Amino acid sequence: MSSVHLVCPACQAINRSPVAKLQDAPTCGKCKASLLPASPITLTDANFQRFVQKSDLPVIVDFWADWCGPCKMMAPTFNAVAANMQGLAIFAKVDTQANPGISQQFQIRSIPSLLCFKSGKEAARQAGAMPQQALTQWVRQVI
Repeated sequence: MSSVHLVCPACQAINRSPVAKLQDAPTCGKCKASLLPASPITLTDANFQRFVQKSDLPVIVDFWADWCGPCKMMAPTFNAVAANMQGLAIFAKVDTQANPGISQQFQIRSIPSLLCFKSGKEAARQAGAMPQQALTQWVRQVI
């Protein structure tokens, strides 16, 4: 694969980027926003399907809730792994309280839950908080 399709987190335009340039912080051709931000993007019921189905890179999604203690404890870890693995996958977060449709669709029963999507389909799932080393290892295995 010489190029990949990426969905812009800001305007949701679909962009094509050469694989060799993914480490160079590609920007959206329409709005100039970063296509691979160092921090996780926020997905909602409205934009979830577009990101998962139209992004050629694996999408790692953290399903969380504001009231969840383990979710809050794992948030800095997830952010750090997203920054360290920028360009290898798209990292995203879904607030299960604000977006019950996605949570129900993927039968999220415990949070935090991490799902990896490849080619628009769920490829892997992990429930529960993890330390940074374990999370990094899990992401490397599933992407």
